[in-house]
Amino acid sequence: MASVVVIGDVGGHPDQLRWALSHIGARGERLVLPDDVIVVQVGDLVDRGPDSSGALRLVREYLDRQLDQWVQLVGNHEGQYLPGGTRFWPGAIAQEDARMLMSWWDRRMMNVAAAVRTAEGDDLLVTHAGLTLGCWQELGEPMTAGSAARLLNDRPAPMIWSGGVVAVGGSAGPLWAEAGWELYEPWLRHHAAGGLVPFGQIHGHSAIVRYADQTWRCPGRVRQRATVDWTSRHVRVRVGGRQFVGVDPKHGRRGAASWRPLILDDATLISPVEAVT
Repeated sequence: MASVVVIGDVGGHPDQLRWALSHIGARGERLVLPDDVIVVQVGDLVDRGPDSSGALRLVREYLDRQLDQWVQLVGNHEGQYLPGGTRFWPGAIAQEDARMLMSWWDRRMMNVAAAVRTAEGDDLLVTHAGLTLGCWQELGEPMTAGSAARLLNDRPAPMIWSGGVVAVGGSAGPLWAEAGWELYEPWLRHHAAGGLVPFGQIHGHSAIVRYADQTWRCPGRVRQRATVDWTSRHVRVRVGGRQFVGVDPKHGRRGAASWRPLILDDATLISPVEAVT
């Protein structure tokens, strides 16, 4: 058992990432993680903020030094620089940084999904943007978060790249799904029709609220099932007895004034990623 800590989108803000790591007990100049902490970072390390290179260098330290305690997921902003991805963001990261992302992907130090079992026995699938109902069906309807993570980490194309520009089967993939319309709404309809929601989810990428002015960006049915921790910037939506948790702090260009990583005490990582060294 360990504390599994899920860190939302970083968006080119290494200082925000350093703060989060200090908050969970990383110590010393090199911010060494405690032995009983595993970090899952949901992707979107780059773009928007002032120092994408700095964010990547910080993560590289963990992938080099504490790989067994750091699970790095890919976001749509990293996906631009990988085979199958489509460039969409104005401007580009440094060529050296793009090569580093490609190396992580080739060596499976960066993957699509992870799965966590909480102390209460709940299984949670962790991806950048969430697994939509349509993509879950396309995967063959896996019944556990672990099996879904393993299937996604086989990198089924074009599913994982779909969205933004082209969606497959009407569903955006796990790098692109929008909370509310593409993620929550179809699962809510599925459950209302008698369908099973097999596991909970944790995702970044988007939110159904605006933290800056505490307003909502979703239809009433989703809002009725949602709770928000405005300080931590976590949104929880109840779907068929499961929880879907959004952890994107929406740093934007300046960085969030207040937020927290999601800490799951006494949890177990049930889909460890084995890197190719």
